[in-house]
Amino acid sequence: MRTDDSGEVVAVCVVHAELDVPGRVGKSAIDKRPTPGRVAVRALGLDGDHVCNTKDHGGVHQAVYAYADEDARRWGNALDRELPIGWFGENLRIAGLAVSDAVLGARWAIGDTLLEVSAPRVPCATFQHWSGEAQWVKRFTMQADTGAYLRVLTEGTIGAGDRVSVVHVPDHGITVRDLFTGDDPDLLAILLAAEPTISDDVRRQVERHARRHANADRAAQRRADESAEPATQRGTELDTGAQL
Repeated sequence: MRTDDSGEVVAVCVVHAELDVPGRVGKSAIDKRPTPGRVAVRALGLDGDHVCNTKDHGGVHQAVYAYADEDARRWGNALDRELPIGWFGENLRIAGLAVSDAVLGARWAIGDTLLEVSAPRVPCATFQHWSGEAQWVKRFTMQADTGAYLRVLTEGTIGAGDRVSVVHVPDHGITVRDLFTGDDPDLLAILLAAEPTISDDVRRQVERHARRHANADRAAQRRADESAEPATQRGTELDTGAQL
């Protein structure tokens, strides 16, 4: 269990202004900007920050959203545009730590706070609208550099320049990226037993991945059966012809 990884908080971001978005959501707080000084971190998020769509976002398991500075820079190069800090809707821009590959349940000490890695960010239509990029949700999903939601275990304050110390990593080793991609449903099944504090949203993600793989397996078996059936029939016809 490695706990010597560390990073640094590049910036702490809170809502700059609410964004009008089409559809049922109406308003979004995705427009985050860096804020100076130290910011209080509470069980439901940062002081000065809020969630508009409380049906799909927020709560104790999505109190703080972190994104890696290195991932943000790669996206800026790929899109050939400047992506300012906060563009991903992140509360914490972190350098030197592979945020999307953090182990679920890992604990980060930042300043006098203690945060726990709780879930990947799942891109939505609001993120698509905010980006202004064609097929942004699909591209973001395929890259799977999702960043990580964090649960607040110990309230405190965080400021730019704070060290991010990984003080606990669960032995199961299942990462934010593993959960998001769902490539190994057997691995994710371990998560349900190994992390009793995971959210209902995470449990539903695991269940969706399991159903997806089960459906794919059934479809593959049907295709195999259909392709084998003509060969079997031809073999029967050849046998019958030999007897004649």
